[in-house]
Amino acid sequence: MNTWIVATTLVIYMGALVAVGLWASSRTQDQSDFFLGGRGLGPFVAALSYSASAASAWTLLGLSGVAWLLGVSALWIAAGATVTMLVAWFWIAPRLMHWTRDRNQLTLTDFLVDDAKGIPRTVLVALISVIVLVSFTMYVAAQFQGAGQTFASTFGWSIGGSITVGAIIILVYTLLGGFWAVSVTDSIQGALMALTAVLLPIAALVAVGGPTGFIEGLAAVSSPAQLSFSGGRAGLIGLGVIIGSLAIGIGTFGQPQLLVRFMALRDDRARRQAAWLTTAWYALVFFGMVFVGLAGRILHPELANPETLFFTLTETLFHPVFGAILLAAVLSAIMSTADSQLVVSASVVSHDLGLARRLPARQMLVTRLSVAGVVVAAVLVAVHLPAQIFDRVLASWIALGSAFGPLIFWRLAGKRTSAVVAIASILTGYGLAIALPLTVTTPGLIIERLVPFTLAFAVLLINVHRKPDANR
Repeated sequence: MNTWIVATTLVIYMGALVAVGLWASSRTQDQSDFFLGGRGLGPFVAALSYSASAASAWTLLGLSGVAWLLGVSALWIAAGATVTMLVAWFWIAPRLMHWTRDRNQLTLTDFLVDDAKGIPRTVLVALISVIVLVSFTMYVAAQFQGAGQTFASTFGWSIGGSITVGAIIILVYTLLGGFWAVSVTDSIQGALMALTAVLLPIAALVAVGGPTGFIEGLAAVSSPAQLSFSGGRAGLIGLGVIIGSLAIGIGTFGQPQLLVRFMALRDDRARRQAAWLTTAWYALVFFGMVFVGLAGRILHPELANPETLFFTLTETLFHPVFGAILLAAVLSAIMSTADSQLVVSASVVSHDLGLARRLPARQMLVTRLSVAGVVVAAVLVAVHLPAQIFDRVLASWIALGSAFGPLIFWRLAGKRTSAVVAIASILTGYGLAIALPLTVTTPGLIIERLVPFTLAFAVLLINVHRKPDANR
């Protein structure tokens, strides 16, 4: 692919995003604007920015690579992500939107600590903050790794230099504005990702010879396990593979960068419209990328790294200009998640931990330094602790969902609990989500993905009959 064409296209694209970011940042007047866009998010911006932030590099690069590797059983991953998204939009969203609006809560931490008081509240805030910052550092590192792979495969740069360049671009872009700027630009990026999920599968289908060629070709290059919906496993083990794949979506329920979109919605009408738009986007992009992985196995049955499939297909199936646009889609997936997580990280440091209140004259400086700190840490992780994008994102995704998801459901269901029990639940979910993958391996990773969430919820359930102490 002509690197000059790619570079020119990417520069124009980045310039357009910067221009939109500058325009949107002028609307940021106070903390409500910076963290929640003044609670004025409309349906299209809410749906597209939510979707783009949820998908990230793991969908375009990771999911297509996993489908290439595993075969048709990867469809369960797409199904799990879609089902949990529906639960989030149709059950969590209306309750969280009204709850936080009525109490003027600006961050997810505000909601999670709610009426806790005294030392337990302080400990709970600190625990939530540490978990978010650690998880987002790993998550953002995965996005930087995706950006690094994009630049390395396109321009032939070293992976370390590519990661650094990608991080600098994302850092500069993120520092332009707050939540509103991020949401508007994420909407553009989400639209580009949806366009990619249409163009690439169609091109791949044509390349393999249409539906008949796809079916025959997949059968020819795949093993029996890759053609099985249970990954070649039978009985309870096969069921475990399916449930474990579906359970990947459980992380949706605890992602701060997604849940703040619900808190920022303009009204119920916008929420309902956004829910259906998000449903269509998920079906298009997630299942589209699984198809790309399956078709890619026919076209390129031997790949050293399955996560490079997207780049390989882009280069072989498209004119350089269209290929550059699709590469911009990868950067969109990366930026739309990284910038959202950096804004949430800034809210944790400046609002939740109260550093901005201690330095009222330096609030924006504190915010920018917190963003820069996460960026530096993420670059170090991406460069010195390389890992598969899918694996790194999945670890942080499941950990956040297991830590915060049970407590979110509990509070929104109208149940009360003490800060001490909330701390125990969060530690159980997060601790097991980190520890189990290091010690246990089960088909579909069902134990590693379901047990942390289930036991964290059980901690809350066990204490349901205990009356919470008002000071706890």
